[in-house]
Amino acid sequence: MTASASALPAERLLIHLASFARALRRVGLAVSPEKLVNAVLAVEAVGISRRSDLYWALHSVFVNRPDQREFFDQVFFLFWRSPGALEGGAGDKAPKGEGWQPLSRRVAEALLQEPDRAREPAVVESELDARMTWSSRERLKSRDFEEMSGNELAEAQAAVRSMAPLVKPIPGRRFQAHPRGARIDMRKTLRASLRTGADIIPLVRRRQRDRPPSFVVLCDISGSMSTYSRVFLHFAHAMTQRYARVSTFLFATRLTNVSRCLRDRDVDCALSAAGHLAKDWEGGTRIGQCLHEFNRDWSRRVMAQVPTVLLVSDGLDREAGEGLTREIERLHKSCRTLIWLNPLLRYDKFQPLAAGIRAILPHVDEFRSIHNLESVAGLAAILSGAASQPRPTGVFANSAAD
Repeated sequence: MTASASALPAERLLIHLASFARALRRVGLAVSPEKLVNAVLAVEAVGISRRSDLYWALHSVFVNRPDQREFFDQVFFLFWRSPGALEGGAGDKAPKGEGWQPLSRRVAEALLQEPDRAREPAVVESELDARMTWSSRERLKSRDFEEMSGNELAEAQAAVRSMAPLVKPIPGRRFQAHPRGARIDMRKTLRASLRTGADIIPLVRRRQRDRPPSFVVLCDISGSMSTYSRVFLHFAHAMTQRYARVSTFLFATRLTNVSRCLRDRDVDCALSAAGHLAKDWEGGTRIGQCLHEFNRDWSRRVMAQVPTVLLVSDGLDREAGEGLTREIERLHKSCRTLIWLNPLLRYDKFQPLAAGIRAILPHVDEFRSIHNLESVAGLAAILSGAASQPRPTGVFANSAAD
């Protein structure tokens, strides 16, 4: 250790660095034992006499991507300037200072709520993990999103992100040369025969060229759909990270395109940006007007590849379905498959009594519930092709409750 670092006992400094690394790991940064060793060597090299030297030494070890810097800065500020914030003591409230930004939701939940569990003996913690993990997972599978607590909802959102399906490529209209293709390319075959003569004609085969799947998500963020929409946006974010052609729109009283926001790799930053962009969260619902705006302004841009459309809404329209029949029919004719995800379908005695529901039902290919983890898993199976479903012959043909 340098002379400046010798002021703090080496053993105590190692304990602080290990605790800091655990805090970063809870926030979501990839912290390995090797990085912890490198952090100790870096601090030993620069010392701890200057705060900026300590910051950049640890920053160079733990931060690998630009999107990690915000979380690192907040954890560094809390840990090295107000340790009470991590211990549930006097530092519970985020300190104010120059350059300070409000705590992100991930940092607040990971650091300000975890210490109570961290102070428990290690033996008790491992016993709880071994005994309760399976029952918690089974309980969450069938529990309604609206009935979940904050911690359970966070677990459900993490589970939803892991359910993004692997969708097979779609056969396109164009062809490409392939030695085992089902069709013969006459033009290339005749051109090849000119080189070999009329006695031997080599057959040039071709097959359809696959194209990546495309999706359009239309998500209702009105007051009655708020909880379900927030969870489903985690699914939309995972889909956006996996596939290049995913367009996501939020609507309540107006339509908002949040596709660019969801391309951010960090889910918290992506959903925060989408929330700031959509000004009508938990408001009324004008489904017909919003679909009209989509068909008028966005259909030619995002529907050119004939995507699969996921309509997430309860169908309760403030304007009693005015103009909705015409707009949903146009949307259905423009897409490959229209899947309507309605949390009201979880009720056994559900009846399409609302005018908006009656207007949408005749024009959907799949009518499914989206109220718990099992329903999200069923949707993922449909999208991946694991569950082969026939095209519906009636409005409730594929509306089996999940």
